[in-house]
Amino acid sequence: MRIVFLSPDEPFYLPGFYKNIFERLSAAHEARVVIVPPVYKNTTKLGLTVRYARTFGVREAAVLSAKVIRYKLMDRLRGGKGERFYSLPSLLERYRIPYTHETDLNSPGCIERLRAWKTDLIISVSCPQIFKKDLIELPPRGCLNLHGSLLPDYRGVMPSFWVLANAEREAGITLFFVNEKIDAGDVLVQRKYTIGTGDTLDSLIARSKMIGSEMVLEAIDKIEKGDTGTRPLDMKKGRYFGWPKREDVKRFINNGRQFR
Repeated sequence: MRIVFLSPDEPFYLPGFYKNIFERLSAAHEARVVIVPPVYKNTTKLGLTVRYARTFGVREAAVLSAKVIRYKLMDRLRGGKGERFYSLPSLLERYRIPYTHETDLNSPGCIERLRAWKTDLIISVSCPQIFKKDLIELPPRGCLNLHGSLLPDYRGVMPSFWVLANAEREAGITLFFVNEKIDAGDVLVQRKYTIGTGDTLDSLIARSKMIGSEMVLEAIDKIEKGDTGTRPLDMKKGRYFGWPKREDVKRFINNGRQFR
């Protein structure tokens, strides 16, 4: 089965996510990764940084920016050496996984390249683009998306932040076949886990990604065996969450939570 993963080059959590997958993915499957820009449409990296600083504070934005710079430096110094990876390309090169860069996944050129690769299955992980019909219907085995919440609840952005801000005791992850609506479709695999009292935003996202990698491997096995029983998401239930406001960040902090 030819599997194409869609992800941004996010250096903090995705290298570990993909490391777990590519170390265990059956040799019977041919994998490829399409790397997309890490920002939403009509958003620039500078604009996103400014927005982040206004929401989470200048100090937190400075800490995150310093971490990004450190990871870029470590990636240049170490690349694919050792067991720790500081960029997605470095990990893919180590595991000899072909990858390309695409700006717009819905563009005719990208659709044609996916078709030329004879893509059987698409799996989206942290991809900031909304998929249109041609992309969704291209792979015969389906188009999956991994979302870090128990859908239909916590649809939208930054679900790990929101469950901590809302003092939830449980969180979860959903792997589902997408349709043209946001965070909607048919669930293939869903898992729930307990939020610890000492969990930070960083630790929760890291745990979510590792559980998500296990779910992806499970889903590939299910699809390969033809075990694709799903259940539809009830979009009348659950809540949608957008970008946080300052009062949401204050509630997050008042709950005793930390970013890292």
